[in-house]
Amino acid sequence: MFDNKKHFTTAIVGALVAFSVIALVLSLVKIEDVTLPPVVKYGMVFDAGSSHTSLFVYEWDSDKENDTGVVSQTLSCDVQGQGISSYANDPPKAGDSLRECLDKALKVIPAAKQRDAPAYLGATAGMRLLREQNSSAADHILATVAKTMRQYPVAFKGARILTGEEEGAYGWITINYLLDSFMKYSPKTHTWVHPEAANIFGALDLGGASTQISFMPEGSVTNWNEASEFMLYGFNYNIYTHSYLCYGQNEMLKRLAKELIAESSSSMHVDHPCYPKDYNETVLLSSFRTSPCTNQSDPRLTLDNKNVTLQGRGDASGCLTAVRKLFNFSACGQSQDCTFDGVYQPPVRGQFIAFSAFYYNFKFLNLTEGQSLATVRENIKHFCTRSWEDLSSSYPEENPERLPKYCANANYILTLLLDAYKFNETSWNNIFFQMKAGSADVGWTLGYMLNLTNMIPAEAPARLKGHVPSLWAVAVAFIILTLSLGLAALLVLLWV
Repeated sequence: MFDNKKHFTTAIVGALVAFSVIALVLSLVKIEDVTLPPVVKYGMVFDAGSSHTSLFVYEWDSDKENDTGVVSQTLSCDVQGQGISSYANDPPKAGDSLRECLDKALKVIPAAKQRDAPAYLGATAGMRLLREQNSSAADHILATVAKTMRQYPVAFKGARILTGEEEGAYGWITINYLLDSFMKYSPKTHTWVHPEAANIFGALDLGGASTQISFMPEGSVTNWNEASEFMLYGFNYNIYTHSYLCYGQNEMLKRLAKELIAESSSSMHVDHPCYPKDYNETVLLSSFRTSPCTNQSDPRLTLDNKNVTLQGRGDASGCLTAVRKLFNFSACGQSQDCTFDGVYQPPVRGQFIAFSAFYYNFKFLNLTEGQSLATVRENIKHFCTRSWEDLSSSYPEENPERLPKYCANANYILTLLLDAYKFNETSWNNIFFQMKAGSADVGWTLGYMLNLTNMIPAEAPARLKGHVPSLWAVAVAFIILTLSLGLAALLVLLWV
């Protein structure tokens, strides 16, 4: 009898111990280790800018949707030719221009994923200007690009013209999403936390036809015409954003040339202080009529078919003076919350990412490494005094149409950032000139796709997958109790 009881009790204790070991092993297996492999999704956005069009393809794990930092850039493709607004007289060519990049996109997106991949086209300032000048031509171009995109096995979601404020706001979302500024994971608390508002980056974008500034000011934006509100990850963001049409660098150069010609007493040869010495450029006056930024009537100038030669003078200070005349600073009076043309802006705050033409111009001039403002000014001044022969021999691989423009572009950037946006010697160090953040290009396209696909939820993200601390504690307590009961049963057996 005793042996039978002993064997029976031993079996029970053994079973309990075995069960406890199994429970312990299972409790150590994280949920991530047993889930099915993630399903990768894809999306694409065409950035149809004023001077060119680019396609960006993104991918992300579907089991991490509505989480942070999960979207990566798979492909960027530059469309050959100028921006789609240049096809106003031949709209079908706008659609055809996209085909090469669409074909490349289908090579990186698996065939089984293509029909579920959302595809967008967003047009910016070039098309905004064309819509002002010829709305039917703008509509026709959008229709032709939409027709082309529908011919491909993707989930086409539309082609539209973004407002300037949308362009600025989506660029701001892209930057802060890529830099994890909206949410950061805290290993200490095992939760997502909101960084301090002061750690949110501002966005500075300079295109061919417009420029945008977007940032979180101190306090709320008092002028609601310049405000954008977003509820992201359970937190409300009230940002200031403004877009200046006709203040992109290409339109600025046209406006500068027109103003210099209008001010000149000569009708055939005009000095251009920003162009290198001994560089000449011929301009057809009637070409100013092609853009709403320069087609306004001017009593000093007749926009006929006459040619005018712009003669470079390499005058650094004269260039800066000429560029400043393009801004109406007097419209702000004594107001400190004003940039130019009477536009409201609260004081800049925090760190900024300056991208697009801000970056490309300063990268060429080797000014993207955090140099002081004094160094930046001195380098630009020196560059502006170099002759055309010197520049063309020093930069043989640079586009000869772009090379003579860097002096004007650099002085324009200084004027815009310092005189208009009111950065100063100290806050200048808070501007970072870069074109990439994390794994993707900086721009409005990623923020646009994230917004339209609801990849950034309004609610805060749930706790990470894995063990919930309370359940883990219960599991440990259960194992200890099981082992204790087994040991007690063994002691009873030995006592009897």
